[in-house]
Amino acid sequence: MSEHIVLVLASILGLGLLSQMLAWWLKLPAILFLLLSGILLGPMTGNGWLDPDGQFGQLLFPLASLSVAVILFEGSLTLNFHQLHGIQRVVLNMVSVGLLSTWVTITLLAHFLVGFSWSLSWLFGAIMVVTGPTVIVPMLRTIRPNNRISQILRWEGILIDPIGALLAVLVFEYIIASSGENQLAHVLLMFGRTILTGVVAGVIGGWVLGVILQKHLVPEYLRNLVALTLVIGVFVASNTLSEESGLLAVTIMGIWLANTKGLDFEDILSFKEELTILLVSALFIILAARINFDQVAQLGMAGVMVFLGVQFIARPLKIFLSTLGSDLKWQEKALLGWVAPRGIVAAAVSAIFALKLEASGMPNANLLVPLTFMLIIGTVIFQSATARPLANFLKVSEPEPHGFLIVGANPVGRALGIALKGEGFRILISDTSWEKVRDARMDGLDTYYGDVTSEHADRHLDLVGLGRLIAVSARDATNQLAGVRFRREFGKQNIFSLCPTKSKARNETLRIAQCLFGNQYHYSLLMQWLGNGAVIHKTRLTETFGYEDYLRQHGDKAIPLFAKSPKGRLYIMTEKNNSKPVAGWEIIALVMPVEEATA
Repeated sequence: MSEHIVLVLASILGLGLLSQMLAWWLKLPAILFLLLSGILLGPMTGNGWLDPDGQFGQLLFPLASLSVAVILFEGSLTLNFHQLHGIQRVVLNMVSVGLLSTWVTITLLAHFLVGFSWSLSWLFGAIMVVTGPTVIVPMLRTIRPNNRISQILRWEGILIDPIGALLAVLVFEYIIASSGENQLAHVLLMFGRTILTGVVAGVIGGWVLGVILQKHLVPEYLRNLVALTLVIGVFVASNTLSEESGLLAVTIMGIWLANTKGLDFEDILSFKEELTILLVSALFIILAARINFDQVAQLGMAGVMVFLGVQFIARPLKIFLSTLGSDLKWQEKALLGWVAPRGIVAAAVSAIFALKLEASGMPNANLLVPLTFMLIIGTVIFQSATARPLANFLKVSEPEPHGFLIVGANPVGRALGIALKGEGFRILISDTSWEKVRDARMDGLDTYYGDVTSEHADRHLDLVGLGRLIAVSARDATNQLAGVRFRREFGKQNIFSLCPTKSKARNETLRIAQCLFGNQYHYSLLMQWLGNGAVIHKTRLTETFGYEDYLRQHGDKAIPLFAKSPKGRLYIMTEKNNSKPVAGWEIIALVMPVEEATA
């Protein structure tokens, strides 16, 4: 028996990793492949191979609870209040008025179509208000809507995950409190106790962890483990004082840390992101394996009707109410009203609450998970298949992605970014150095602070309109990793990197990317040119002054960087560049002043 459980755990981890890789390869939400893996291991084998209830027994609920706690803590770490200052009013409406309208609409659908009690309907409605960046971001890369739509959907997903989970926790606590005694005073007392306990435990936990990190009370190699242990400790302690307050506590704890001034927790966030991938993969496979096809069949057309109601009534109504008085076009509102896939938080929270409600004997509680998964499957598959054609039809999709993602906000990267932005291309420049990112912002460039190969970047990096990578970091390894990460995303023909000075590293780079401007132009040489006063200058070719004339005139005093055709197409100069600039083309080059010319 123990050997079988080990094989089951290995299968879960292996299929989870495979699902994540397939999702990255096909640019689809990983949740689809995780769902199929869970069904493959569970119901498809008659629950003989993976039977979560039988194999994990009483550990299933605690493990699921702890996993959701870590997932919510990681999500809440991204909720920095300063990031809300520039957000459009429509986003705030979507997570307030729009959330309430969705909650009420889905509650009515569950009650009148499926026959859920009012209590269970309110809980189901609260669970299903969430969308989540883990499913939104991959879908946006496929849909490629305009920047306004992309930002609205992205911020909605980030904000509504913890808010929706908190709402579901509070509704569940109301159900538990009211089921034992129907006195309103008792219900309100339990409700207030849960909120108070969760908030106090979260604030204390966040403050303690913040002090530990700021004062460096633990060695660097223990920071991540201390953070994880404190999160679990706060979750357990809060639940011990007031049942089901733990999820609220870890959410408050994450928000507290995210808004603590001067606190550097990027390493912890990176660790939590990696851990979240593992937990999401394993948890979703295990939860999907619990799907009972008989219960799905029991829902029948009622489940389909709920999905249709969510897609064509709840979501459009939310967008209508949230965008009243905004300057969004009706086409943009239409696409916003179409895209709202449900994800892992909805699946996990529904499974946890269903286990508790089934144990308490609530009617139809066993249908909570199947109905949730029907909506997850329906929204992800349906919207993934139809949103891109709809965006094209409404003419709110971005044109072919010709913008540039520049890795390295050093003087070389900033100079290239300014020049390309001046030519009308969308530029996003990234770096792990805050000082360099700050300088890029001062130059008027859009920036991303962090590692573009991280999970955080997968969730928050806005690639809409971007289709080419220029890697100019001073670190060759960083350029190579960025090339590997985006080669599948952009295509190898659109990956460009400065060539290293060492031949071994150069050969490795050439397998991943094309060498920018030629094999001989490495980072230190370009920095030397800029330090000696070289500037990026544009020259238009004519019938009497062609490209060969340009090269003869400037000689070794210019490094051709780009060539732009009369139709606006930009070519990056490389050793293998076959473009032949003629009259009407423009040459963009790094030009050295005559008196400072150097080879």
